[in-house]
Parts: sequence; C-alpha cells; structure tokens
Amino acid sequence: MSPIDLTRSVLGSACNSDRQARALLEQALLAETEPLLYFSIHLDIDEAVIYQRAAGWCGLAFSKTIPSQVPARPAISRIDAIAFVKTIRARLFDRDILFTSAGFSDILRIREQLALQPDLCNRICLVPPRAVRVGLADRCAPLLLEHARTRLARRWPYASAHLELSLVSRIIFVICLLAVIFLAALAPLLLHPVLVPFLAFVILVPALFRLVAALSSTAADKDPVMIPLPDQDLPHYTVLIPLKDEAHMVAQLVGAMNRLDYPGEKLDIKFVVESKSRRTLEKVAEHLDNSAFELIIVPQQEPYTKPKALNYALPLARGELIVIYDAEDIPEPDQLRKAAARFYEDPGLDCLQAELVIENSSENWLSALFCAEYAGLFGLVLPALSRWNMPLPLGGTSNHFRLKSLREVGGWDAFNVTEDADLGIRLSRLRYRTGTFSSRTFEEAPITYGSWIAQRTRWMKGWMQTFIVHNRYPLKFLHDIGWKNFLVFQAFVGGMIISAPLHTLFAMMLAFRFFAGQGLGLAPVGPWSAMLLTILLVGYGAAIIVSTLGLKRLGMLRLAPYQLLFPFYWVLNSVAAVLAMYELFARPYFWAKTRHGMTRLARGTNL
Repeated sequence: MSPIDLTRSVLGSACNSDRQARALLEQALLAETEPLLYFSIHLDIDEAVIYQRAAGWCGLAFSKTIPSQVPARPAISRIDAIAFVKTIRARLFDRDILFTSAGFSDILRIREQLALQPDLCNRICLVPPRAVRVGLADRCAPLLLEHARTRLARRWPYASAHLELSLVSRIIFVICLLAVIFLAALAPLLLHPVLVPFLAFVILVPALFRLVAALSSTAADKDPVMIPLPDQDLPHYTVLIPLKDEAHMVAQLVGAMNRLDYPGEKLDIKFVVESKSRRTLEKVAEHLDNSAFELIIVPQQEPYTKPKALNYALPLARGELIVIYDAEDIPEPDQLRKAAARFYEDPGLDCLQAELVIENSSENWLSALFCAEYAGLFGLVLPALSRWNMPLPLGGTSNHFRLKSLREVGGWDAFNVTEDADLGIRLSRLRYRTGTFSSRTFEEAPITYGSWIAQRTRWMKGWMQTFIVHNRYPLKFLHDIGWKNFLVFQAFVGGMIISAPLHTLFAMMLAFRFFAGQGLGLAPVGPWSAMLLTILLVGYGAAIIVSTLGLKRLGMLRLAPYQLLFPFYWVLNSVAAVLAMYELFARPYFWAKTRHGMTRLARGTNL
C-alpha cells in the first residue's frame, strides 16, 4: 500500500522498477502538481487509463464518465469553486454512490480505509478529473448560463449594457450623434465660434493625443527584463478559446497550443464552443487526448455573443492566471511564461495586454492598412496609456488576467459586443491596474470588404455601447475614474465614434469644392476655414505618422506607401459607423461573426 506500489500500478509498462517509480514521483512532487496528472502529461498516458488502473489497485469500481442516471442540478454553494469539485454524490438504485476523482494521496488513504471497512468498495467509484468537471458542468448548465448572462449586472448594475442600454438611451445617443454630424456639415457656413472648437476637441485632440503617445513609446525603454520563473514556481494557467462555426481553424489552434512553452500539467486549455456548432464540436473532440485540453459546450440562449461564452466558462477555470485567444491566434510560444513573470514581479498588476500583430499584411491594401492600424495601436498607443495609468481599451484577444481580479470586476459584459474595450474601461474605473508587454500574438486581418465592414460595424457599435453605459451616470463615472481619465475616455472613445463619419464628411466637402473649381477651402477663405482644413489634415497626418512609426517598429516599412490610402480606409470606417448607429437602434446585441481562415498566405511563419 505504499506510494511506490500505486505509482507502478498506474504507470504499468512505462515504469520498470521501484527506483524509476520513486524518481518519477519525486519529479511530480518537485513540480508541485498532482502526481497522477503529471504522469499523464509527461508519460503520455491517457488520464482515464491511469484512473482505471488506480481503481483496480484499490479494488474500486471505475467509470470513464459520470453516468447519465446521476441527477441533474446538484447543490452548488459557490459557483466559482465548481472547477475544484472532486466528488459527486448520487443515489443510484438502492445505494448511495460517491463518484470521485481523488488525487494520489487521497487514493492512498482510501486504500487504507478499505482495509478497515471493506464494504466501502461498493459505494465509491473512481472517475477521471475531466469526467467530474464535464459531468458537473453539464448538470449545472442552467446555473452557469444564468450566471454568464447576469454576473456583471448583479455585481455592478450601472456598468451592464443589459440594464443601462435602454431603448430611450440608444435613441437619444443616435439623435445626438446625427445632430453633431449635421452641425459639422454646417460649420463652414455658421456658428464658427462654437462648432469649430468642438470639432477640434473631438478630432484634433484625440489625433494629437495618439501622436504624442506614439512618440513617447518610441523614446521609452523596452519592457523590463523579467527573470524567468522555474517550472515549479509557475502558476496554473487557464486558456479560454471561444469558437463558433470554426471547425476549419481547430487544427491550427491545437498546433499553436501544443507549441506553448509551459509545463503541460499547469495548463488548463478550454475550447469554449457554442452547442449549435456541431462540426466545431466534433473537430475539438478529436484532440481531447491531450490531458490539458477540455471542451466546454455553451447552450444556446441569447445573447449569442463571445463575452457570454467566456462568462459561461469562467467558473470552470482552474488557473491562477487566465488568457483569452481567438480562433485565428498564434501566440509566441513563450507568451505565458513572460506574462507569469510580469505578474510575479508586479503583485499589483491585474491585467496584461499582449501585442497583436497582423500576419497576412501583404494580402491586399485592406490588410496592409489593418496591419498598420494595429501596429500603431498595440505597439505604441496602448503601451503609452499603460505607462500613464490611463484607461486602456483592451484588444479582443491575448488579454492576460489574474483570475481573482477578473472575477472581482464582474467578468465580461455578456451584452456588449466590444466586451474588451468595456472591460478595459471598467478595470480602470474600479482602480485595477492594466499593463502591456511586447510578447506578440499573430492574427489574421479581414481581406474582403464585407468581412471588414461587418467586423468594424460591431466594433463601432460596441464602442457606442461602452460610451453610453459609462456615461449614464457621469458624476459617478467621474468620481470612480478621476477627472483626467474621464476626459481621456471622452476624447479617446467619444472622439473615435464621432471622428469616423466627420473625417469623411469633411473630405467629401473638400473634394466637392475642389472639383467645383472653388479651391481647397471648405468655405470662403478665412480663419475658420483654415482651422477646419487644419483639423482635417492633422487628423489624417497623425494617423499616418502613428501607423508608420508602428510599422517601423515591426520592421514593416515596406507597407508605408499604403498609408496614402488612409482617406479611403476611413471612408469604410464611416460606413461602419453609420451601420453601427442603425444596429445600435435596431439590434443592439447582434454579434456579426468574423470569418477566419480566409487568408491565402501561410500562417505561423513568424515563429
């Protein structure tokens, strides 16, 4: 009944002596992980086989899954502890049965107890840990679903789009935005003293702010050198990968996850798949031989959004740290190690945003400008916001969190279609710290107009949702975030929403006057006309400079000539803004799914 006996029993032919068994057990203990999981990962033995052998060694029954006869809706006192439940009690037929995924030391104690109470063998059934988690999640699906939809609303009601994004508030916002656009069109003709300063604030200030941020980042020191943590000190890491109708991306994703340089026994990789995505479910199921992989099936219920799926999986996370990857993501293999080291060195840090880099930038002019936009934003602007301790609108992927902090702020807003930006603002509002680091995740840019417009419309609509929700109670918002960050939010997010249609409006007016033979002014020559023209040129110029600096940092200056097409790119942005206004009114929670895997270029070539 010694630990060596149990070790040799579960390892079978993979262990040929007591000495080898002792060495393997010591390695598992030094790694500070469950020995049975360690054996499964490092000796490539299926978790179910190990538990079946352990059951045989104890003289217990074994089941690969939790039987369907086990009643649904078990009592759960703390939903965030569900991932660590090891036992399920059930009455089957005429007896009480304890289904358990007991660990190594627990199995040793069960064996000792069986010697004293032999009849216990008829009331205990060993099952693999994944089977308990899957069985419990399946039986708690209604609770998890309700929690996914209402978690934020219960914790921070004033920050939930479900409660604060009323029809009245949406109508008022759209009317105000249309009024601003209409007045801007009249600016060359009347109300110069009022309209021009306002337009300067919503266009000129955000543009100059981004330019200053980019210039400061080019002059700033690189990320501090982090001392790598030894394997035994690395925390458990959960990876959430939400998928919907993306069966064709699963193989690439699995390859990217298998390349992660992180101890397998400390990885908790969850593919979070919508129940209607049958082909995606089947593809993921083909790769569950890896003990670190797990499939979470999200039941169909509105809203059909990525943040609802993430919230559904959140209580099932087992790591101290957690990261989100999208279907097309290929992170650098050492990204988790770098993030873990940063979190360890800075205990007050709650969130880290990795750098997103477009890999198919050479596909066409659309992907080239998308790459330049990302290069400026994630490589220069967001790092500056982090250094200045300002609100940081997160990207939709490669966000690393302390799990405790993420749960404390209420997770994601299931009803916000740009949940990343909203969460970044909420973290700042609740005084949690967000940083950036230069580890890269390679992504795929949309290559067709339809796909680009659909994605950008959703982003615009989400920024509008975020702007409305956080401004519903402006005094409370000001109190929470401070006056400096309050103004930054208004200029950065509000300016992003308003400037999209205004830039194109001004450009169209300018082009009309030019082709009508009236010169390049927007109105008769005068100081106000010159100021309007300056606003337009500075807006374009700042965007081009920021993007070019970002491309230079990535060594992609070959894409710089495409920056001359930025005015046309912003015309598409304006179309997306108009569509977003309509969708905000007509279908505020509709999620336009971006189709991935459309690129004709090879992926993963940068690793």
